[in-house]
Amino acid sequence: MPLLEPKEITIKTQKGDDKTFIISKFPAVAGREIVAKYPLSAMPKLGEYQVNEETMLKLMAYVAVPRDSGEPIQLTTRALVDNHVPDWETLAKIELEMMGYNCSFFGDGRASNLFEGIAQKLPQLITKIMTYRDWE
Repeated sequence: MPLLEPKEITIKTQKGDDKTFIISKFPAVAGREIVAKYPLSAMPKLGEYQVNEETMLKLMAYVAVPRDSGEPIQLTTRALVDNHVPDWETLAKIELEMMGYNCSFFGDGRASNLFEGIAQKLPQLITKIMTYRDWE
C-alpha cells in the first residue's frame, strides 16, 4: 500500500536521540476505522486494550522509516514496529503525530475537549441504558 501524502517528522526518543519517521494520510475506509476505534478504545475503564493495540498496528502500517538505499520500510507488522521504534514513548508520539496529521480537529486542541466531554457523559448514558427496562 503506498503512503498517501507522506511527510517526514523527527521525534526525540527516550534516550534523547532524534529519529526520523515518515507519516502519511490514511486511505478513506482505513481512516474511518482507525479514527472510530482508536480514541474510544484507549479511554480508561471504557476501552479495551486489545482493540486499541490492533488499531494502533493498523495506524502504524501508514508510518515508514526512511532507508539510505531508497524505498522506505513501512511498519506493517508488530515486529517491524518493535524493530524500528525504540521505545513506547516514541511510539505514543508517533501515534499522536498520525492522529494530528489525519484528523484536523486533533491538531487544534478540540479533540481533548471532545473526549473529555464524552468521558464525563458516557458513564451516565451507560447507566441509563443498563437500567432501562421497557424492552421486556
